[in-house]
Amino acid sequence: MHYDVNSIEEYIAAVPEDRKPVMEKLRKVILGNLPEGFEEQLSYGMIGYVVPLSKYPKGYHVKEGEPLPFISLASQKNHIALYHMGLYGKQEVEEWFVKEYADRVPTKLDMGKSCIRFKNPDLIPYDLVAELCQKMTVDEYIQAYETALNRK
Repeated sequence: MHYDVNSIEEYIAAVPEDRKPVMEKLRKVILGNLPEGFEEQLSYGMIGYVVPLSKYPKGYHVKEGEPLPFISLASQKNHIALYHMGLYGKQEVEEWFVKEYADRVPTKLDMGKSCIRFKNPDLIPYDLVAELCQKMTVDEYIQAYETALNRK
């Protein structure tokens, strides 16, 4: 879902009432566990955590002048989505996450290349999300991103 908002606070205010506490908790978990150097901002119509241009001036190759996205959090029509580009860029992080999710959550993982879909807010593994946020430093993510770009 797209929300016509200008700030993260407006974004959270615009999501359905039953999702606000979940979005706020996920935001708090992410902010409390991201390695130093990432910045929070409204990005691509979602709550985003990016590598700022001051750290990585090349930015995102898809859109000139855009900071490199790392994690995004969104309230979609039928789920809450957590997009983690490190899952897409580093196979060992993805393998770790898939295994840990299966060990900790009683339902099947619903995941795309970088998108984790949480359809039941009561089953969100906040502790696992916290650990996932800690898996890559800014420098490790930039290196994984550049490695992936050079493969193309």
